[in-house]
Amino acid sequence: MDKTIRVFAGDCTTTFEGSDDQTQRGRVVVIIKPDQTVLVHDTDGYQPVAWLTRSDSITVESDVGGFGITARAGEQVLRIIGHEVTGHAEYPVTEAGIPVGRHPKSGESLIQTSNMITVINSDIKYPLPKGATVQDECCESCGLPMIEATAGERFSICLDRECESLDDAVRERFDDEWTCPDCGAPMQIIRRSGRLLAGCSGYPACETAFAIPTGVVVDVCSCGLPIFETSRGQQCLDGTCELLNKTDEG
Repeated sequence: MDKTIRVFAGDCTTTFEGSDDQTQRGRVVVIIKPDQTVLVHDTDGYQPVAWLTRSDSITVESDVGGFGITARAGEQVLRIIGHEVTGHAEYPVTEAGIPVGRHPKSGESLIQTSNMITVINSDIKYPLPKGATVQDECCESCGLPMIEATAGERFSICLDRECESLDDAVRERFDDEWTCPDCGAPMQIIRRSGRLLAGCSGYPACETAFAIPTGVVVDVCSCGLPIFETSRGQQCLDGTCELLNKTDEG
């Protein structure tokens, strides 16, 4: 866990220069987040009295008598001068998420964020395939949660790729299932540049390859490739195909 949040408290003058210049003074708490967002909070409500989101740069100067913080984002500048320091601390933080169980070895909580499951108080991370959902069942081999991932059909696999790989499951199901539209060779499931693809087995002589959509195969397109039902509607494996919605007469 290498991300920290910095907190400063004291009697401060806050000056914001931007679309609406303003200067304020009071006993406030200043928070600097890992993404370089700076927030200044006083006694009232949840909204900060001043802030700068994802600053391009932050300069912090401090001594026993006070501190100075300057944050810049484009033409906007937020300056905070601490005249009297009440406190200054730095704390480790993580992205908050949904608890989805406990790690079978450490017993620590598993937390699901947007595209990852992390183990609290640990550097262990399990990437989630796009659109995957965590299931109630646990893997019989390692004890981690099972997930449901969609890549041509729905696969129930272990969260840990080292235990059970989505690539292997898709490869077993769809290797040689489709034919390359350019050379007629069978297409095989490969991973290239971090993406799961259906690529021509004639590579490198034929470089045809298509990203596997997050969806289920429901039909065959007029071009001969499969049609996927996705969250955005039906899509040919070839994302540039113009034949999907054309009839034989059209």
